[in-house]
Amino acid sequence: MVKSRVNGLILTLVALPQSLRHAIIAGVDLSTCLVSVWLAYWLRMGEWQFLSTPVLIFAAIAFASWIAVAILTRTYRSLVRFSGSDTIIALMRSCAIMCALLAAFLFAARIPDIPRTLSVIHPIVFFLILSVVRVLLARLITRAFHSFPGIRACKRILVYGAGRAGNQLALAVGNEPCMKIVGFLDDEPTLGGRMLAGKPIWHVSKLEIILVSEEIDEVFLAIPSARRSVRRTIIERIRKANGSIRVRVLPTVSQLASDRVTINDLREVQIEELLGRDEVPPDDELMSKNVLGRRVLVTGAGGSIGSELCRQIVRQRPSALILVEQSEHALYRIELELRDLQGREILDGKIQTALINVAAENECERLFARFRPETVFHAAAYKHVPLVEANPIAGIRNNAIGTLNACVAAERSGTRNFILVSTDKAVRPTNVMGASKRICEMIIQARAAAQTGTSYIAVRFGNVLGSSGSVVPRFKEQIAAGGPVTVTHPDATRYFMTISEAAQLVVQAGALAEDGEVLLLDMGKPVRIADLARAMIELSGLSVADEENPDGDIAITQIGLRPGEKMIEELLIDAASEGTIHPRIIKGRESMLPWSKLHPELTKLKSALAACDTQRTLELVKRLVPHYRPEQAESRIDSPSEVKMPLRLVSTPPA
Repeated sequence: MVKSRVNGLILTLVALPQSLRHAIIAGVDLSTCLVSVWLAYWLRMGEWQFLSTPVLIFAAIAFASWIAVAILTRTYRSLVRFSGSDTIIALMRSCAIMCALLAAFLFAARIPDIPRTLSVIHPIVFFLILSVVRVLLARLITRAFHSFPGIRACKRILVYGAGRAGNQLALAVGNEPCMKIVGFLDDEPTLGGRMLAGKPIWHVSKLEIILVSEEIDEVFLAIPSARRSVRRTIIERIRKANGSIRVRVLPTVSQLASDRVTINDLREVQIEELLGRDEVPPDDELMSKNVLGRRVLVTGAGGSIGSELCRQIVRQRPSALILVEQSEHALYRIELELRDLQGREILDGKIQTALINVAAENECERLFARFRPETVFHAAAYKHVPLVEANPIAGIRNNAIGTLNACVAAERSGTRNFILVSTDKAVRPTNVMGASKRICEMIIQARAAAQTGTSYIAVRFGNVLGSSGSVVPRFKEQIAAGGPVTVTHPDATRYFMTISEAAQLVVQAGALAEDGEVLLLDMGKPVRIADLARAMIELSGLSVADEENPDGDIAITQIGLRPGEKMIEELLIDAASEGTIHPRIIKGRESMLPWSKLHPELTKLKSALAACDTQRTLELVKRLVPHYRPEQAESRIDSPSEVKMPLRLVSTPPA
């Protein structure tokens, strides 16, 4: 009863206007100052003096000194309930200034019966009492917030990692009124059973038990030096134990700005951390080989891949980076971002822009003649499968003819290296987009064999997490809207890679490939789209509504494969490949069509496109790409109605 009243009184005081709260704290400090005067006199004189004239004079001097110092150092701007090591250091600094003021005054005034040594003794005693009072008040306020039911339920936090980052995070969380650290987990056997910040440390083997027994609401991963695979394993264990537990992580060591860790450094778990592999540091020599000091041109510079390529390239200090884009807004955004990046990281090199469509032959010719790039990354393409399927003329013109125009113009302007960004959908395509990208690869292969001035390669990879064509942004929108999350088919699988890793590998692949090669990026294991949807729902702290849990938060619904979509993507056509010096880059052995045979077919294709003859265009595409079989696309679901599916998370996709 008494404890409840005390908590209520404290919360009432906390709710007072700020100026009134500051006045109360100042009054407490002045009372502490008076007590410190009595204690200082007793320590110096060996007897208690309370209301003698020298004591009252010294108390007045001490009051005036502290008020002056408090105004100078803005002591009362800090929040008492967040008092910690920073507050103690600030108080120490203020008392040191007070000591100097008292010493100067007492040595100058030489007041009878007031020992000059009090100028040192009093500030020390005052500082000690001030620190104790501040910490006690902070604890009382925090405890009142935790225990009072009318405020907010206190979240029970488990910190994974009992190292320095975990300790600093625990100290920061200790000042949060609605969070309570329950304990720590660590994989170091010697730490098991010990204490940190007054809380127990458990071994990681007890994770599932602790989550249940301690009724954990959130887990904070305080292991910034851990590899991505380690984090992924931990997150998967937490999700399997209790999918409703929220997980937040500290950034990696390289991302933390300093050794000091605060609650603001925590962030939500990203889906990339569950799907991505351990990062392979980029090879600096490969990254800079075709870029350093060169004029580099990137088509599709405002797109998902193109923009990340530009970020990676500008850090390699090209003499000029030419951004080519047909979208005005996308070009504006990436130019502005890159100029800001140059300013922050002190990077040199010109950034130039060109608002054109490379599928327009004359525009493309003028572009290359004007800038005469030495290295070209051709990322411009229409890539949304259903849209290109519904608009085959525009898709094939932009992708295939745009690549042809860029290749011809590059050779005429003296370009040394031409790197095509391709896709796994070019392998045995069942859609127009994939077939058009396979034609792009064929153009690269044929031009590489037909001349020697420009070196050509194609880099083929799968889906990129977070790109405009990825399901991840779509799933995020659906989860935010309350669902349902729509998947095409429960067994549909895709390869995934992070944007930054894909862009780095493309740049490095361009440096180690031989002329005319098709390089493949190691995408790891394919992922079921249904498992991806479930993981994203659970990472949001929600549950999946299915047959096993009909009262779940968000349902996963099946809408059927879209026009042209494949059930399972592939990376190789002829199933022949070999490794390179880079562990994530593979050489593919693909058949090719000589330029003497390819060129006449491309001429016919251009004519059909110019006439907007869709039927003739698709017939020519089928002749050019023998593996193109649109009729073999997996059958669609008859009804796109939203039906709840009983999906289970599996570690590997079905065969």
